[in-house]
Amino acid sequence: MNQPKINPRLLRLFIIFPNILAYCLMFGIVFFVVTNYEELKAAEALNFWLILLAVFIPITLLTTYSIIKRIRAGAL
Repeated sequence: MNQPKINPRLLRLFIIFPNILAYCLMFGIVFFVVTNYEELKAAEALNFWLILLAVFIPITLLTTYSIIKRIRAGAL
């Protein structure tokens, strides 16, 4: 059975768009922590947000690196 082929530009969009959303979320969390630093510290919730950022930032950067590597290699 012949499966329909996806346009390469559309495939790149499907790959890159979630990564862009991840960066928006990451910058939103950073902005939230910076603007609410004192309140988070007083409520003892600062550790949670810093751990979340410590996990989320490397994952986002690694995903971006992987996507760029695949695009340069011609796999995407």
